[in-house]
Amino acid sequence: MSKLWQKTANVNELVENFTIGRDAEFDAQMAAFDVLGSLAHTQMLQSIGLMSVEDLYLVQQELKNIYADIEKGNFTIEKGVEDVHSQVEMLLTKRIGDAGKKIHSGRSRNDQVLVDLKLFFRHELQQVVEETETLFKQLVTLSEKHKNTLLPGYTHLQVAMPSSFGLWFGAYAESLADDLEMVLAAYKITNKNPLGSAAGYGSSFPLNRTMTTGLLGFDSLNYNVVYAQMGRGKTERVIAQALAGIAATLAKMAMDQALYLSQNFAFISYPDTLTTGSSIMPHKKNPDVWEIMRGKCNRIQALPNDVAMMTTNLPSGYHRELQLLKELLFPAFTDLKNCLYMATFMLQNISVNTEILNDPKYTYLFSVEEVNRLVLGGTPFRDAYKQVGLAIEKGDFNPAKTVNHTHEGSIGNLGNEHITATMNKLLVSFNFDKVGRAIAELVK
Repeated sequence: MSKLWQKTANVNELVENFTIGRDAEFDAQMAAFDVLGSLAHTQMLQSIGLMSVEDLYLVQQELKNIYADIEKGNFTIEKGVEDVHSQVEMLLTKRIGDAGKKIHSGRSRNDQVLVDLKLFFRHELQQVVEETETLFKQLVTLSEKHKNTLLPGYTHLQVAMPSSFGLWFGAYAESLADDLEMVLAAYKITNKNPLGSAAGYGSSFPLNRTMTTGLLGFDSLNYNVVYAQMGRGKTERVIAQALAGIAATLAKMAMDQALYLSQNFAFISYPDTLTTGSSIMPHKKNPDVWEIMRGKCNRIQALPNDVAMMTTNLPSGYHRELQLLKELLFPAFTDLKNCLYMATFMLQNISVNTEILNDPKYTYLFSVEEVNRLVLGGTPFRDAYKQVGLAIEKGDFNPAKTVNHTHEGSIGNLGNEHITATMNKLLVSFNFDKVGRAIAELVK
């Protein structure tokens, strides 16, 4: 295996294979971000006299060619090349000669990996936010569309009080808005520049870390070089918690969907093409999409613990098992984005049952409504409660099946406009446009 850092002795092949594991597989996903880091770093090297203007021009042009190849899907880590950093540097040196060998000055693979990861995580978090926003909008649309369609509300899985499809859809919309508060925190921690921390103890070169921070669109630096390295693992843990929050919302919604689609509930339905059948039971319409989503999202909810267990007893400095965090986090991003996309797709095709409360078993839903009606008429609450309770016991309870809820967040006053305003304020806080402009300028 080709190693740019190797001197004479070859590493035992068994050790080699065990320590590398699946790292190359995940490295390929960071290729574009590795090039972006080098584009910024080499501009900075030239500014402090460690690279000539001529060499910078050659390096920048070829790095942009490599970036274009990556974007087109024409980039691979060749067999025998250790990692994405080695592949990019070797391509560069092969194509432009000695100028390509200068790009690693003032860097360690440690901070190179950190920058790649930060840029990758930032990109993935943006995609998660965008998919979450799309699902949020779909839920608000359904909430408004079905705001007057009543639905049984449950406590302890017992028929409890009237709810509505407007409340049900809107509840998950607001939950996603809260989830993005956690994603925003993770994004802010991610969006700090570790480049220049080298192996975790800085460099004797007069690096301009503020310059690379601006070039890469980071909000600020990880200033302390030791902390920049300690941040590996911590960043992943915070991101894992953010992803787990969204996953928890999706898992609960998936469970509701599976219940409500069953014959015993029959609150919702989907086209036959979006459900699956049984090999022996021709009547079945199985909610397989929601069940797979529930399983994937339950697994993502375990992610913070997985990351914590990987890093919990590590002292400061770099340790090789940190690379295993990629195996935990990279697939989680893919799974969560897929789940968000599929949830939106399914909800675009949902039908709701508008006649649910005609079933006599839901008559008692309105017991509290009847108590409140009596109280509004002047009956003390305890007396009204007993009066309605006795009517239920005698089988004489015959309520008006209507509700008149007007307070904020209730059936008649969903507050979706306030929830949407909260979400929009959050989305602006990510400031994705700033990052987009910086990257566009870097690769133009």
